[in-house]
Amino acid sequence: MNVWSKMMTALRGGLNEAGEVIVDSQALRILDQEVRDAAEELKRSKDSLAGIIARQKVSEERAAKIAADISEHEGYAVAALEKEDETLALEVAEKIAAREAKLETEKATGAGYEQSADQLRGAISDAERDIQRMKQQIDTVKATDSVQKAQAAVSERHSGSDSKLRTAMESLERIKERQELRSAQMKAARDIAAESGDSSLSDKLEAAGITKHSSSAKDVLARLKAK
Repeated sequence: MNVWSKMMTALRGGLNEAGEVIVDSQALRILDQEVRDAAEELKRSKDSLAGIIARQKVSEERAAKIAADISEHEGYAVAALEKEDETLALEVAEKIAAREAKLETEKATGAGYEQSADQLRGAISDAERDIQRMKQQIDTVKATDSVQKAQAAVSERHSGSDSKLRTAMESLERIKERQELRSAQMKAARDIAAESGDSSLSDKLEAAGITKHSSSAKDVLARLKAK
C-alpha cells in the first residue's frame, strides 16, 4: 500500500470515528424519539383494535338477529305444514334457507374479526412489553450516563485542584525561600553594621587618647611580687 492509499484509509477511519462519536452523542435522543414513534404506532394499533372489536360486535348482533328471524320463520313453516299448506311452507323454507346462508356468512365474518382482534391484542401486548423494556433500559442508560458525567466532572475538578495545589505549594516554597534569604541578608547587614560600629568607636577613642588599659611587663612583675 502506497503512502497516498494509507492516508486515504486513515482519513476514512477518522471520518468513521467522527461519525460514530456524533451518533453516540445523539444516541439517547434517537432512542427517545424511537420510543415515542413506537408509542404512537401502538396508539394507532389500539385504535384499530377498537374498530375491529366494534365490527365484531356488530357482526355478532346481526347474526343474532338473523338467527332469531330464522327461528321465527321456522315457526311459520311449521304452522303452514300444520295447515297442510306445503306451498306456503316451501316459500317460508326458502326464506329460511337464504337466511341460514346469510347467518353462516355473518358468523364467518364475526369469527374473522375475532381472530384479527386476538392477533392484534397479542401484538399490542408484545409491543407494550417491548416499549416498557426499552424505556427501562433508556432510564438505566440515562442514569448511568449522568453518574459517569458527574464522576468525570469530579475527576476533572480533582485533577485541576491537584494542579492548582501543586502550583500553590511551589509558590509557597518560593516565598519561604525569599523570606529566608531576606532574613539572612538582614542579619548579615546587622552584623556588618555592628562590626563597623565597634571599629568606628575604637578609632574615635584612640584618636581622643582614650584607650583600653593594657598591662605592661612592669605591671605584671609588680603584681607577681605583691603576691
